Amino acid sequence: MSKQVHLRIDDSVYEALTDYTESAGISVQESVSFAIIQMLDKQRREMKVKSDFTFIDLFAGIGGMRLAFEKNGGHCVYSNEWNKYCQQTYFANFGEQPDGDITKVNAADIPDHDILVAGFPCQPFSIAGVSKKNSLGRATGFEDKTQGTLFFDVCRIIKEKRPKAFMLENVKNLCSHDRGHTFKVILESLDELDYDVFYSVLDGQNYVPQHRERIIIVGFDRKRYGHDIDFKFALTPVSPKPVIKDILDSSVDTKYTLSDKLWVYLQNYAAKHKAAGNGFGYGIAPVDGVSRTLSARYYKDGSEVLIQQKGKNPRKLTPRECARLQGFPDSFKIPVSDTQAYKQFGNSVVVPLITDVAGLIVKKLKKLDSSNKTN
Repeated sequence: MSKQVHLRIDDSVYEALTDYTESAGISVQESVSFAIIQMLDKQRREMKVKSDFTFIDLFAGIGGMRLAFEKNGGHCVYSNEWNKYCQQTYFANFGEQPDGDITKVNAADIPDHDILVAGFPCQPFSIAGVSKKNSLGRATGFEDKTQGTLFFDVCRIIKEKRPKAFMLENVKNLCSHDRGHTFKVILESLDELDYDVFYSVLDGQNYVPQHRERIIIVGFDRKRYGHDIDFKFALTPVSPKPVIKDILDSSVDTKYTLSDKLWVYLQNYAAKHKAAGNGFGYGIAPVDGVSRTLSARYYKDGSEVLIQQKGKNPRKLTPRECARLQGFPDSFKIPVSDTQAYKQFGNSVVVPLITDVAGLIVKKLKKLDSSNKTN
């Protein structure tokens, strides 16, 4: 939903604006909207905010990890997300439009921060046959290993800003990608940056009614804290364990019910693959249990998480139910279409799980900082 605003501007300003929009290949509306957002961002950055620590939010999506670190007392000083629809949702909830293409961002321009947070995409890594002995400062260090991947941008920002700690999130398959070679390069690159690194595959079903395994990588600066850093993923799951019926609306629009055509197709598709010995097919979520993993393709047919209905075809989850399945609060605004919302929540994180991990990182940093002061 959008509002209309009528502006009166001088002829000279209008001419300059027209020239700019023509050369930039954007509309006057886009240009004015961007200028207003920039003004609001500037005002927000200039506000004095009390916080326990600062962090940046890279590959921010719609801000699930920002919610987690803010809940632990942090203040976000910079965010980056290229997708324009995610930017919309991010702005609606945080009053800040993230920067765009991270590959074009000068790391030195990013504000100093205590913790770097990133849900970086997993891209193929091109290894140039560089020997392990090459140091970080040389052209044949981690830059050769990760150049051309978005993980390289995380590394160059860590190298430039040297945060006290970082937390990276990715799909579970990152560990096995390219027979483990990708993950090996990631760990070696972070080690070369002189950080003690810890990682674990964690399942969101201990916090929300969804089986969702993700790898979490945490690092602490050895230059600041030394080599004897001990960190454990000592999580505190939600109790009692949530189930699907906890996130469902009592009344749902009929548009979310599968059409006869789609329902027949999904049943035939499942039967065909079952006969072939495959496990592919739709998934009816048990109301007293947990669902399959919600994915970004959910908007297509909702097949991985369907809700049984009495006397009707099954239905998809609503965008709000998807938000709850990922642990977002009901106060979280959804300003985009259902299709975009499904993509966004399917790509997001389990917020309470990340909140738990963030709390452990903050607790460890406080202990490390306290120890540094007494030494």
